[in-house]
Amino acid sequence: MNKALKLPHDGLVLVSDGRKALFLKNKGDELYPNLQVERVLEAPDNQPTHLQGSDKQGQTWMMGQRSAIEQVDWHDLAERKFAGEVAEQVNDACTGGKVKHIIVAAPPRTLAELRSRFSDAVKQRILAELNKDLTKHPVYEIEQHLVGSA
Repeated sequence: MNKALKLPHDGLVLVSDGRKALFLKNKGDELYPNLQVERVLEAPDNQPTHLQGSDKQGQTWMMGQRSAIEQVDWHDLAERKFAGEVAEQVNDACTGGKVKHIIVAAPPRTLAELRSRFSDAVKQRILAELNKDLTKHPVYEIEQHLVGSA
């Protein structure tokens, strides 16, 4: 977040990746944010790919030629599903009128997935998007990233 952009009191900061989402509320003001963890969502453990689905890559015949069928990326599917669940939570919060301002921080793929699943009400409340994975950072470092001092 650049210095000109401020998160109002009670604004929501969503920090997410494909496995974890932090919902942080600004309990401070626009000049001195004080982010507090409101909720943490974590995706269930995801088994290795070889333990999911079939053990052998499929094949098909097409126009007299044998062709391999690409194996399903179960981890990618799980991350997309998790992003959908996170977006649903944010959509619900905006529908209920509890959230008026949002900042979203996520790595590129997760950010794109969230964007595609956010309702129009959420999209209208987004003040900024930060293309960065901050889920493993402590809250005070996330605060520093948002106010531009990190």
